[in-house]
Amino acid sequence: MRQITDTIFMVRPIQFRLNEETSINNYYQDEGVKIIDQNKKAQDEFDAFVIALQEKGIHVLIVQDRIEFDTPDSIFPNNWISTHENGDVALYPMFAENRRRERRPDAMELMEAEGFQISSVIDYTSAEDEGIFLEGTGSLLLDRVNRKAYCSLSARADEELMIEFCEDFEYTPVIFKAYQTVGEERLSIYHTNVMMALGEDYAVICLDSIDDKKEAKNVLNHLKEDGKEVIKITEAQVNAFAGNMMQVHNNKGERILVMSDQAYNSLTAVQIEKLEKYNEILHPSISTIETLGGGSVRCMMAEVFLPRV
Repeated sequence: MRQITDTIFMVRPIQFRLNEETSINNYYQDEGVKIIDQNKKAQDEFDAFVIALQEKGIHVLIVQDRIEFDTPDSIFPNNWISTHENGDVALYPMFAENRRRERRPDAMELMEAEGFQISSVIDYTSAEDEGIFLEGTGSLLLDRVNRKAYCSLSARADEELMIEFCEDFEYTPVIFKAYQTVGEERLSIYHTNVMMALGEDYAVICLDSIDDKKEAKNVLNHLKEDGKEVIKITEAQVNAFAGNMMQVHNNKGERILVMSDQAYNSLTAVQIEKLEKYNEILHPSISTIETLGGGSVRCMMAEVFLPRV
């Protein structure tokens, strides 16, 4: 089993903007900011990010969004699809109605055209009819080697469906609730991958966002049990998307940790030193995407773990 991959699937936006349907519970979207030429700026950030990945030897598969779909969040494909080493593909139910149009059969066709094998598709999307959601590897943080799935419950991560996924894919569920401060309230963080990231040998996590101390201790115990170095981040750093990072490797087998420039600049010298023990850090600037989309680089990268034909 592999924890990280050298192949990433990404979607180039064509109508990027602040998605009014997701801002209901994504408090990282800044509705007060007006950005001129927002789609063009998002495309420029996307293109520069792809070039940076490719220059490091990471294989990037790109699907072009299409204007007729009107999908402002198409740039975040990890929420509707995950791929697995046994050839399975999972499709996930999405909270926002306009995000459901992001699911693209031609994305799977592209993977197959690139020499990847899809054996079966496990489709959870009918749960949308019941108002039940589980938004892919935004909601699920998969420790593929130790077969554990970490999930912070929210309006976008249903507990029963998460457990069903774990039964189907043979993962042990590690369930908790993570919160952020909005005004004077503690409200659910919409996706687990905003406050937590898993590398091969370490975990980056904001334990302060897990208000229930028993739940926080349980998560910590699982990580330590599997030999992960736990690198703690603060809630302020989560707000700078420091939890939304992802480790990959390139065509030489070298490990690279990808995070945004904003996330990198929020880290302390000690945190950076800890991370650089394990991998080089790549940190592109995607400020328009973060400000309006309320997501960062990890959300933009859907990992391809499928076997080669």
